[in-house]
Amino acid sequence: MRDRISLCGVRARGFHGVLAHEKVEGQDFVVDVLLDVDLGRAAGTDDLAHTVSYAEVAADVVALVEGGSLDLIETLAARIADTTLARPLVEAVEVTVHKPQAPVGVPFGDVAVTVRRERCAPVVVALGANLGNVVGTLASAVRRLASLPGVTVADVSPLVETDPVGGPDQPVYLNAVLLARTRLAPWTLLRSLHAIEAEHGRVRETRWGARTLDLDLVQYGVPGTPGEQAATDPDLLLPHPRAADRAFVLEPWHLVDPEAVLRVGDAVVPVADRLEQLDRTGVRPGPDWRPTW
Repeated sequence: MRDRISLCGVRARGFHGVLAHEKVEGQDFVVDVLLDVDLGRAAGTDDLAHTVSYAEVAADVVALVEGGSLDLIETLAARIADTTLARPLVEAVEVTVHKPQAPVGVPFGDVAVTVRRERCAPVVVALGANLGNVVGTLASAVRRLASLPGVTVADVSPLVETDPVGGPDQPVYLNAVLLARTRLAPWTLLRSLHAIEAEHGRVRETRWGARTLDLDLVQYGVPGTPGEQAATDPDLLLPHPRAADRAFVLEPWHLVDPEAVLRVGDAVVPVADRLEQLDRTGVRPGPDWRPTW
């Protein structure tokens, strides 16, 4: 079971219902919200920025209950769930809306509707390596990433061979791009990528030096849509701050998804167009591979 934040018994007065007097007189509604959140980082840092503020969630609930009149508490529950799930750290949410004064017509204890929503975000992960059995390591990393709970791999690009950029003399790299969908929040996914690197003996003696495996979270969500995630956390920058200038990332990305777009500053541009603006010298087709997952 994942970590969870429970916010129960939030009470507010609303005007929801199908009967005319419900929309005029109003009644009390009670809302319970259960959030699936990875609390590992917050527990280690004791920093509110690394968790979800239940006070802010409660304020959202009250605003929606007290907002415009709806016929159905099903709709109200769904709107609360969607608003809560939009918070970057929330992986899933369960919302129960109680209507204790509902016009049922017979004695009753409670009327409630429960909805559950899970995050399902498209993500782009760049893979690269130039030490050891590179093809084998990259293929193993794909399988390991696909085995993560909450991650579904959709496709993986062909391999691209690239000359090293900067740093000391070192072997050529093989690079690929993986497309997936995930319920994991960005920080949780990044931590999982780092764990996979470590499992494969990640070595990088200098910042720009050779490495056994490099997994970068390039993009989370679709740029220009409500699901796009941006982050300026020093430990997690989204979108990846250098991906737009790396032909060895954009080339395999374009190969696996010719219609892909990425954010460059304030603009959302096709990967194909951005790639045309870059120097692609030293980027060429790599060996054939057919990774499974």
